[in-house]
Amino acid sequence: MLHQAWQLCGKWCRWSSPFIHLLTLTVVTFGVLAPLICHRLLHSYFYLRRWHLNPMSQEFLEQNQQEGQDALLYFEKMQMPNASEASGSDVFQPLLLITIITVQRRNDFHYVLQVASHFHRLLQKCGARCQSHRMLLCNVESDPSSHQDVRLLNSFFPMVSRDRTGENPDPSLNQFEKEKQDYVFCLEQSLLVYNPEYILLVEDDAVPEEEIFSVLQHLFSARFSKPYLRDALYFKLYH
Repeated sequence: MLHQAWQLCGKWCRWSSPFIHLLTLTVVTFGVLAPLICHRLLHSYFYLRRWHLNPMSQEFLEQNQQEGQDALLYFEKMQMPNASEASGSDVFQPLLLITIITVQRRNDFHYVLQVASHFHRLLQKCGARCQSHRMLLCNVESDPSSHQDVRLLNSFFPMVSRDRTGENPDPSLNQFEKEKQDYVFCLEQSLLVYNPEYILLVEDDAVPEEEIFSVLQHLFSARFSKPYLRDALYFKLYH
């Protein structure tokens, strides 16, 4: 029996054996080539966090900071609109109201400026198809006057604020519940100010993709015409 086992082993372990070919290919692929090729890919099994994560994080922060400065420059260079246009006091009822929910964050990243500048640029690019769209800022910072970026944007877009200055904070109110209340407040104010057909609630760190208005137009004209979606109350976009 030992002799038969040795013969079988010799048969399988010869270089011409398909088993050896498969074993060699597996070792070379997953032991050499894949680690060399994939060690920089963030979601790869072979990603070397110790080598690449800190430099990648630093690079991302620097890029985000530069984009924040670009957004700040975008609005500083923009011509100031007239008072009636910025106040949103007209009686126009938009098809879509883009409501940006914002709180004070790190000043050097200018998150809300990034989001607002992207939406403004895309609205200009969209042209006549987006003439029935408007933007609204919803400032839910506990002390609204401390939100510096919103003070700049208030010159260009209408704004509502949830002023809780002087209120005693509720210790039982967790972050999730606070965000839910902020969403409800911004929805109510959006309806009061404009009463639009649709409201797009956007957080102040959700920079829109280039195709955002094409996607929304498809939802309004094609998807919402389906009988099972005609009475839909809301939908959620993931980013």
